[in-house]
Amino acid sequence: MKNIKILFSAVCALTATAAMAQDLNDPRYANWGETVEARQENLLNSNFFKESLDNRNFNQAAYYFQQLVAKCPYASENTFVRGTTLYKNKINRAKSLPEKKAMVDSLMLVYDLRVEYFGDHPKRGKAYILDRKAREVVTYKQNDRAAIRKAFREAIEAAGENVSAETITLYFANLCEDYKNTDEVMPDEIIAEYDRFTPFFASHPEAAEYKAQFDAAFGLSGAASCENLEKLFKARVEAAPEDKDLLAQAVSLMTRAKCDSEFYFSLAEKYYVVKPSAETAMFLAQAFQNKGDYARAMKYLNESLEVEQNPAEREKLLVRIALVAMVSNDVSKAVSAARQANELNPEDGIPYFVLGQCFSGPAAACGSFPEARFWVAYDMMQKAVDRLQNDTDYLPTAQKLLASYRNYFPTAEECFMREMKVGTAYRISCGIAAGHTTTVRAR
Repeated sequence: MKNIKILFSAVCALTATAAMAQDLNDPRYANWGETVEARQENLLNSNFFKESLDNRNFNQAAYYFQQLVAKCPYASENTFVRGTTLYKNKINRAKSLPEKKAMVDSLMLVYDLRVEYFGDHPKRGKAYILDRKAREVVTYKQNDRAAIRKAFREAIEAAGENVSAETITLYFANLCEDYKNTDEVMPDEIIAEYDRFTPFFASHPEAAEYKAQFDAAFGLSGAASCENLEKLFKARVEAAPEDKDLLAQAVSLMTRAKCDSEFYFSLAEKYYVVKPSAETAMFLAQAFQNKGDYARAMKYLNESLEVEQNPAEREKLLVRIALVAMVSNDVSKAVSAARQANELNPEDGIPYFVLGQCFSGPAAACGSFPEARFWVAYDMMQKAVDRLQNDTDYLPTAQKLLASYRNYFPTAEECFMREMKVGTAYRISCGIAAGHTTTVRAR
């Protein structure tokens, strides 16, 4: 049946070519050959090439492709479009590594020939072809890192101002991977390329998703050290000290790198001046908290809280205030902020995380039964654990603290001596946990 189909296709192709033979002197067929006979033969080969591909006879298709490239490469762009389909199929069917490598090289040659013969196409010219080739290099020559970089650079150069955000991001992500995993790329090259392409994203706000990937690749590359980032941004910020986008980029990257230089802090404060917001206040608070300057961290959080109206943003600020106050031993401030945050969002586990630690500390001990504070601390931390199941930053600590509080519960004998029955309710009547009702527990 397959042979009949091929024969039928060939007969149809011959019939069609014979029918239009009288028109092959038309100048539009000039690229198919110098004579009518040559044009007929090449048109037949083009039809046979298509039919061979459709019938998945790839060896026969390769023969017709080679004939077309040798005799009439300018005739049709489809010759090379089908050529890529041909060799991708032959790559997938290769029976040995040498055969696969040969087929990959043939695929790359198809793209090079297409550039040579159709590189001036108004829509699918050199830039378009090289962009597609670069992606094929990533797919089929993953271990040839130099070839990947070279292919993307050629594609980007050919595209010029019309380069796509996706192509830049793919190139830069691969470049950063090479910096991390090989000794072929130096940090200066990462910094230089990041600096080169950053203006593109500034002028293409619609590419925000790719910009995030671009910045993330840089941030995770390891080249984005504080020293390198300071070199990158110092002169640029001095030249444009009120550029919000530039300041935001610098603060974001240096925060991610956990920088603590004076340049970074001055940069963060400058950014807050040009763009005061809860997000910026959080940046600053984290930075000053890392430095141990809790007063300055609290200053920006409180200033932002005074003007912030959005409940969700207020809750974030209150959580950060509670955390900073807790680590700076301002227990009453931490409890107050955590309670306010909890009122705005009862499903956030971090306020409970703060309350649990505050209630377990010496400041919560009161009356003749100080061990009772660990009951209410346990209650709070249990709520924190329940709500932090997807939080890898706080959950492990919350789980450890939850287990540790049980060690401080009174013994069953101590409960008995105080005429308390395990499992009954107990109301805290003094200290920072006053008003909370908990459960009597024994260790």
